[in-house]
Amino acid sequence: MNLFNVIKNKQEYWLVDQIKKEEGSTESYIHELAAILENWERLEIGYLSLLMDEQFESWLLERKFSKISSIVEYTRDLKELQSTENQIVPHSLAEGLMDDQKYAELYELCRSVSANKNTKQPISQVMSSLENELGQEWRKHCYYFLKDGAFAGISIPHIEMGTKDEGRLFYFGVVPALRGQGIGANIHLISMHLLKHFHATYYVGSTDVNNANMIKIFEKNGCELRDKKGIYKIVR
Repeated sequence: MNLFNVIKNKQEYWLVDQIKKEEGSTESYIHELAAILENWERLEIGYLSLLMDEQFESWLLERKFSKISSIVEYTRDLKELQSTENQIVPHSLAEGLMDDQKYAELYELCRSVSANKNTKQPISQVMSSLENELGQEWRKHCYYFLKDGAFAGISIPHIEMGTKDEGRLFYFGVVPALRGQGIGANIHLISMHLLKHFHATYYVGSTDVNNANMIKIFEKNGCELRDKKGIYKIVR
């Protein structure tokens, strides 16, 4: 039974996300996670980051996991979306109007002063992981947004690994100078339309439980609370 989605970045890290299934018992989740941990240790991977139901917290802490924070997960059907804000113009990195280094700098700017508590990877590591996780055409998924000719934010819409139609945002953010003006909700809505372009039929997004602004964006754009999970990390 496949109860976890695992994204592997060579020797650096594994990202493990629990897939909640009605037929998955507590014992089956522990058994499958124990096997993942055994392989992670045997292959000497740097660290493992885990999203998992907090009911397993005692078991995880006993095995030397550290709790980073908790996240909430929101979802919405993409079949019917309201119209988008046409004053904000999206461009993909694949268009060639911006180079990778400039995109990395914009990414770094957008993620500054974040309410999310998960430890940030160096931006160079984030950029190198994009091809690993999104494939050779990763630039087609990297969008930046202009408002009145100025950079407003970025998002990276893609289909979740192991699914055919689950839309996710690898990252979504607004430049600090434009936060609190409703622009984030507009970019988020445009990003969900872009997910439809990649053939997603529904969207799943998550954020730290303390990120009130992102939660408001989810709710404003018709997303509904689906789940809550803990963020745990173990380092070899």
